[in-house]
Amino acid sequence: MDPVIFMNRNFQKISVLGGGLLGGSIALALGSEKRVALWFRKPEAVKSARELGLAHATGDLAEAVAGTELLILAVPVGAMPDLLEKAIDAGLPADCLITDVGSVKQTPHRSLAPILEKSGNPFIGSHPMAGSEQNGLSAARAGLFNNAACLLTNDSAASSELCAALEAFWKLLGCRTSWLGAAEHDTLVARISHLPHVTAAATAKISLKDPAMGQFGGGGLRDTTRVASGNPVMWAEILTENRDAIIPALHETIAELREILASLESPDQELVHRWLSGAKELRDTLP
Repeated sequence: MDPVIFMNRNFQKISVLGGGLLGGSIALALGSEKRVALWFRKPEAVKSARELGLAHATGDLAEAVAGTELLILAVPVGAMPDLLEKAIDAGLPADCLITDVGSVKQTPHRSLAPILEKSGNPFIGSHPMAGSEQNGLSAARAGLFNNAACLLTNDSAASSELCAALEAFWKLLGCRTSWLGAAEHDTLVARISHLPHVTAAATAKISLKDPAMGQFGGGGLRDTTRVASGNPVMWAEILTENRDAIIPALHETIAELREILASLESPDQELVHRWLSGAKELRDTLP
């Protein structure tokens, strides 16, 4: 998707706090519009962003949030409460809609609630399913959200008008949107995103126990372990925050591995065939 230079009539200024992969990609997708601000904590990151053509990158939080109508928290979930408080102290308007791009949703709805109760700002959770094993602004690209699913959560009871405006925002970036409860969201992504990361990491640990063996691997090894290259700090937070939903999925995974192990120990080729066929049928349903 080419860069989208637009301004949603409902959001006359959009501010993105955090310029990693997702935050940087949002800013690039929005184009060079003057009323889009991208805030970085580190001055050197501001310089890098401007070199990429993001002229409205800034390290000044007050400048970033002044007059904004949509604030996007594109930082780790654990950093959101402190940053939101600082944004409010820096002059964030009380009617500004706040959203995030975190991989879990119960935590931000819960941790931001006391702050939002005082400030009066509405909050809607967002989770664009458009991540990558690559990190940082250097990996950002304008087309990252093209045809990506974006899961939205409104456990904080924002108005229907704001829900419609935020949904339109993500659609303009190229996303396919769906609405879920925060708990429902966390259960879903535990299975389709967080569990695959754990199994990819486990495969990497076993298959590459002797790293020299990797030179003989083909596409299967690379494809199966790709996401294990993701940021361990970020993923440790995600897995810990969503552990209640991931643990049952891990138990199911262990049960499946025990089943194939028992079939091989028998050995029973028909049972192995059935096990693999069931997996293939499910995999082939992916669009």
